[in-house]
Amino acid sequence: MVTRLLLKTPITPNQISTIGVLISLLGAWAFVAAPRCPWLYLAGALAIQFRLLCNLFDGLVAVEGGRKSAYGALYNEVPDRIEDSVFLAGFGYAAGFLWLGLTAALLAAVTAYVRALGGTLGFPQDFRGPMAKQQRMAALTLGAIAACVEALWWGSAWAALVVLILINVGAAFTIVRRVLGIARMLKAVE
Repeated sequence: MVTRLLLKTPITPNQISTIGVLISLLGAWAFVAAPRCPWLYLAGALAIQFRLLCNLFDGLVAVEGGRKSAYGALYNEVPDRIEDSVFLAGFGYAAGFLWLGLTAALLAAVTAYVRALGGTLGFPQDFRGPMAKQQRMAALTLGAIAACVEALWWGSAWAALVVLILINVGAAFTIVRRVLGIARMLKAVE
């Protein structure tokens, strides 16, 4: 239904991707401000969901609406890296552990890089987790909700720290898993 509504407008998939980046910047700002106003954790969680919807609808408008562009591949990947990074860095700042948020952002980018590397080597792209984009964003959403509840009831921020640790460990494991998968495929074609 939403796709049909979008197709009745002149909006392009690239514009939808750009809107996703803007939403992510607002969501990251909400996380940064959340220690002063814990309800903003919920705004950040909502922004994550809207960002994911933009990621969904840009592809649907491109494919179903025949609105692909020469730059579509760039708009499909680059905004995702920006969105992941700003959300994770903002959440790290809110948790009081910016370095963990920045590390999570780096690991998120490397998971995507390894996936794309497999594709450039002629193999199917590996979207496995445990901390692929969807799992990271689900963990971050749940973490933001938990951080809001915790901050309002107890005035602490342990949930945010735990979620950041889980995302970092899970993303590192995902990278290793994907690299080993590529190595097995390379060995098989030797």
